[in-house]
Order: sequence, then structure tokens, then C-alpha cells
Amino acid sequence: MHFEARDGEQRWVELLQALNVEVLTDRFIDRLMRINPYRDGPLTLSEIRRTGQASFQALIVAMKLDADDPEYLRQRDAIAMDVGVSRARAGVPIEALMTAIRLDFKIIWDEITALSTAADAPLIVAHTQRVWEVVDGYAGQTQQAYVSEMARMQAEETSLRQGYLAQLFGERNLSTHALEQVAHDLEQPLDAGYLVVAALQEQVAEVRVALANERVGNSVLRHPWGDALVVFFAEDPRPGSESSRIRVALERLRCGMIAQPVPLGAVRSAADTALELAKLLEPGEQGAMTWVRGWARMARRQLNQAGAPGIADVEQALQACGETERRRLVESVGVYLTTGSVGQAAAQLYCHRNTLMNRLKRFETITGVNPTVPTEAARLVVGWS
Repeated sequence: MHFEARDGEQRWVELLQALNVEVLTDRFIDRLMRINPYRDGPLTLSEIRRTGQASFQALIVAMKLDADDPEYLRQRDAIAMDVGVSRARAGVPIEALMTAIRLDFKIIWDEITALSTAADAPLIVAHTQRVWEVVDGYAGQTQQAYVSEMARMQAEETSLRQGYLAQLFGERNLSTHALEQVAHDLEQPLDAGYLVVAALQEQVAEVRVALANERVGNSVLRHPWGDALVVFFAEDPRPGSESSRIRVALERLRCGMIAQPVPLGAVRSAADTALELAKLLEPGEQGAMTWVRGWARMARRQLNQAGAPGIADVEQALQACGETERRRLVESVGVYLTTGSVGQAAAQLYCHRNTLMNRLKRFETITGVNPTVPTEAARLVVGWS
């Protein structure tokens, strides 16, 4: 009988009752299996069929009732929670989940139009918005359940990982068995070398942003330590590796860095050193403070705290020179100490080797310190760091 001869809502209910949930589910699964990660994912076919049938049943009920009908809302929320939580636990990406839900709309709509007649066209058009609102509401509830479950799982994982990290950072000399257990719990290789970075206060935000921009995974471990943040990760020297990319990103930031890989059991000690290196950065100074860059500065700080004389006598002796000579002598000695080679230093200074040797001797005559003697040069390296 044509639509004109019938009550519109009655005909709409007849079309919905004609929908076969088993058929809809079969078509849904056939289409879904063409989408990653469902095709090769962790969800079993029986699980997909179970939730698929329940979803179609709830959607059909919804399209028969008013939008705020308690029975509809109860069924919708129950299946949305089921699907959202199960997909989050299975590691299905949110984009894939939303694609699957959009399939529900297309499959239902295709089946309704296939069952209808030409006379039903006005009725179909009149209910298009309702069908879309039902699927959209279901999608929203499912997404909310998915996001909530992901947040819960991440919080639980973070709590567990922080517990394992607390064990690693809580003792300086873990037993072999304890270290093996920590490596296992953190899913980290025990035989790898680790790069360690420490950031203080205002430096922490920059490090967090850099890690977020690099989209690092669980291979990069972060441990809050007082007002500092320690980051460490296994080294992978291959060009283009995640480890190499992260290292380059962090080297540009203000932080302390242990750039020579250390064993997992030495990460805590390396973090101590990285924290001390981070404290050496001067205002406006850029780039990571490494051991090579900062050891002399660290030594100077320790000597100052111990009341050692440092190079005050050298600075005072140089005051006897004119400003031009003093600047030239300090520059020449500094370049020589950096290169360790008269030839390389002379080339950098654009002067003859003999000219540089004369300046080094002149410096010794004025200050009593011979820059070419390692034990005496060490005073200058530390004092001028």
C-alpha cells in the first residue's frame, strides 16, 4: 500500500521492523574488514559481531522512539560504553572507531532505502535528520566512553611506570635481579646505553614541548625529580631513528645532558650529574650543557666553594698590560687551549706560528703561567670556563 494511504509514522515503523539485524551485521563486518586496524587487529570476529548486533538493535530502537526516550537512552549508553571501552582496551585508534560508526549510518540507510518504494520518498526524506541524529548521538557517547577509558588506562600506566622509575631512582646500587626486574617492568633493554637529560624549573616546559612535537612513545621515560624533570632513553645511533631525532631536538634546549650513553643501572648517577650541569647554564645561554662543555665550569664552581684562589693572580698580573695587548694575549691563549695545537690556533687567529709562540711566552712572562704545560694550563681552562 502506498504511503499516502497510510499513517506516516506507522509506515516508518514498518520499514524499521523490516530491517534484519543479522543482515545488517554481516554487511557491516564485510565492510569493516577492509579497514585497518580491524582487518589485522586484536578484536575477534565474534566480538565485532556481538557489538555490531547490539549497536544496530539500539539504533533501530532509537529511530522508533523519541530522542529523549529513557529506553533508547539506556540502550544507547550501554552499548556505547561497551564499544568505547572495548576498542580503547584493544588499542583501536579513535579515527578507525569513528569510521566504523559512520558505517552504521550508511548500512542502515542503504537498507531502509532498499526496502522502501517510490511512494515512500517523502517519508524517507522527512526522517533523514532523525536517523543522522541517532547515529551522531551514539557516536558521541561512544567517543566519550573511549576517551574516558583511554585516560583511565594512561593514568594507571603512568602510575605503574612512575613506581618502577621511583625504584630505579630510589637506590644507587640496585642488585642485578632488581635491575632486571625494573628493565622488564619498564619494557626497556637492559643491555642498551641510555642518554640522560635533566631540566630545571623554566627549562622543563621547553623539554616537554620538544618531546610532544617529536611525538615520542613509551621508549622515552620521564621522571619528575623535585622541581626538575629527568628524561632518558636508549640510544639508537642509526640516522633517522627516534633516538637520534630526540637527541638533536634536546641538544638545542637549555638543559643538562649526559651525551655519552650509560647503562640502565647508571641512569640515576647520570641524572645527578645532568642536574648539576643544568645549573651551570648562564642567563641567555643556549643549547644543552654537556660534560665536555661544562666540566671545567663545574670544577671552577667547586673550587670557588672550597675557597681556592683560582686565577685571580693571573687576572691581576694582566692588568699591567695595555688593553689591546691584554685582549690579544687572552684571545691567543684561549684559542690555543681550545685546539691544543699551535698550528691550528695560529690558523684560527690568522697569524704566523712564531707570532703565536711569542704571545704564549709573553703571557708566561707576565703571569708566571705557561699555557703549554698541561698542569698549568688546567688552571686557565677552569678559571676561564
